[in-house]
Amino acid sequence: MANKPKTPKSASSKSGSAKNTPAKKAAKRQAEAPVVSPDLAALRERIDGIDRSIQDLIVERAQFAGQVGRAKGKLAAAVDYYRPEREAQVLRRVVDRNHGPLADEMLVRLFREIMSACLAQQEPLKIGFLGPEGTHSQQAVYKHFGHSIHGLPLASIEEVFQEVEAGHADFGVVPVENSTQGTIQSTLDMFLTSKVKICGEVELRIHQHLLSRSGRIEDIERVYSHPQSFAQCKAWLRQYLPKAETIPVSSNAEAARRARNADDAAAIAGVSAGTVYGLKNVAGPIEDRPDNTTRFLVLGRELFTPSGNDRTSLLVFIKDQPGALYHVLAPFAKHGLSMNRIESRPGHTGLWQYAFFIDIEGHAREDAMHRALDELAEYAQEVKVLGSYPVAIA
Repeated sequence: MANKPKTPKSASSKSGSAKNTPAKKAAKRQAEAPVVSPDLAALRERIDGIDRSIQDLIVERAQFAGQVGRAKGKLAAAVDYYRPEREAQVLRRVVDRNHGPLADEMLVRLFREIMSACLAQQEPLKIGFLGPEGTHSQQAVYKHFGHSIHGLPLASIEEVFQEVEAGHADFGVVPVENSTQGTIQSTLDMFLTSKVKICGEVELRIHQHLLSRSGRIEDIERVYSHPQSFAQCKAWLRQYLPKAETIPVSSNAEAARRARNADDAAAIAGVSAGTVYGLKNVAGPIEDRPDNTTRFLVLGRELFTPSGNDRTSLLVFIKDQPGALYHVLAPFAKHGLSMNRIESRPGHTGLWQYAFFIDIEGHAREDAMHRALDELAEYAQEVKVLGSYPVAIA
């Protein structure tokens, strides 16, 4: 039987080339590609349609928001038609309508950003906060006002008050109390002399991180941070960095700014400060309590109308007489108003004279609050309404 002739090498090469034509390569790629079921393709098409509808509605909302601004006058700035009580009502309805799967906090954040962008069409709000860039105060600004604002990082809490009162900032955001360490006294003291009004509040979960240039805990000999942050992390520091020097500074972002200059230095701050100043995360979260939360106040220059779920902050200078504190608190109990908080501070009006900072549920323009304040005036040396504002949302 004759042997089968061998295929010449050149012929074999041409045959292989014929098999790899562009058309056949395309067919092979198509065969190897994952099969997309008709149902999945239909779902994606439906999502694309929803995205188009959402975009159209956002554009329409922005157009109506622009009309509101123009109705106020051609020269009206954003601050002239920003209404915190209106935003609070919108966001509460968002929460009330939500039945999942997205969390309330996530939906509130989305709507906050939409409102922020619509408000900033002509000119963004100018918001002062305790700087520099990367502080928790800046995070509170973004949580309350969204990102379509012009942030003004300031050197101190006192400067935030001054810039708002002078009109250089439309609003300001300052910390007032921490769930672990209590009241920020410098904020309360400013209300003794300042004319600003409280027009909002923000509650922010605070996560502290140890940040450094090298990212190695064994390199750290000194740690910078705000005194409040040191207090919030004292157990962790005692366990993991017992020999490190702790150096207090004006803010956590300032701590991060200093820590970037040496491998043996670190900062306790939020992750945003690490991003701004190019630091690596050594450890975190390192706060001693997992529910560590700071309450911030939004400062403005006027008292806004009720939103339906409000809080009123009062500064009461009491007369030196027996039962003075009882007489201060009794009118609120009589008219069914719940007290959320009371704090005493030296009144700066005389030796051993004190002022009480009191938070009460309700708005100063509501009847029950109005009657209670009238009765309180009979027993107090002075009553100052610091603000009536919407309770923090999500």
